[in-house]
Amino acid sequence: MSLHHVEVWVPDLAATERSWGWLLTELGWTEHQRWAAGVSWRHGTAYVVFECSPDLTGGRHERRAPGLNHLALHAGSPADVDRLVAAAGEHGWRLLFADRHPHAGGPDSYAAYLEDEQGYEVELVAAR
Repeated sequence: MSLHHVEVWVPDLAATERSWGWLLTELGWTEHQRWAAGVSWRHGTAYVVFECSPDLTGGRHERRAPGLNHLALHAGSPADVDRLVAAAGEHGWRLLFADRHPHAGGPDSYAAYLEDEQGYEVELVAAR
């Protein structure tokens, strides 16, 4: 069994497309579905949905509150992670844990932790 999909509610779909749309495309995901209030990207059999639902109750995601902390995605080689980090700021991302980057996950880990302008975090994990 594997992951089927993840659905993330967002307060600003345009901002999500600037950050997540750019990142997922860079990682080889392709746009899967689009409708007035949302968009999804697919990679293999799994997909991720971002929706600006009229039932949304908040204006900003808080990754430290109960609920989703972050998504972790395979990002290729360490050089690929470095390339993504270098370009991420132009697409609404900021590097978290910069003082420990790229080993914020531990000495045996090579990853980047990024946060978008809406408070969503992604961990870009390099292959060993």
